[in-house]
Amino acid sequence: MSSTMTIIAALGCGLMAGVFLAFSAMVLPGLRRIGPAEAVAAMRAINTAVVNPVFITVFVGTAFASVLAAAMGGTVAGWVGAAAYGVGGFGLTVAYHVPRNERLERAASPEFWARYVREWVPANHVRAFASLVAAVAFTIAAVQA
Repeated sequence: MSSTMTIIAALGCGLMAGVFLAFSAMVLPGLRRIGPAEAVAAMRAINTAVVNPVFITVFVGTAFASVLAAAMGGTVAGWVGAAAYGVGGFGLTVAYHVPRNERLERAASPEFWARYVREWVPANHVRAFASLVAAVAFTIAAVQA
């Protein structure tokens, strides 16, 4: 059972790394190419659309699976994976990105958009990398099992 949970955690972390990478590599660069008003409208629509059962299940489910896999497997790699996703993927999203997304709902000036992108994207790189590290760590833990 612990190896199954470890594989689920690895897959979830990999999926989340891909989602975060897509924002860093395509979505935000694409939004930078259009005017601030259009970019804000598009990002607001994305922020609304992301709150759906599929995304929430993968995002939150991966956090639970990560902790369960680490606790059940008891390997250092499993705990590294749980910490990397818990802090860098899940925690950074909740503590850093969600508040900025909520501010974007209230503020739509071109100046705010420039600041939003300047702050949001580097932190998004961190959560993509942290989720990838977690996926690799859980893959190592699965092989060790």
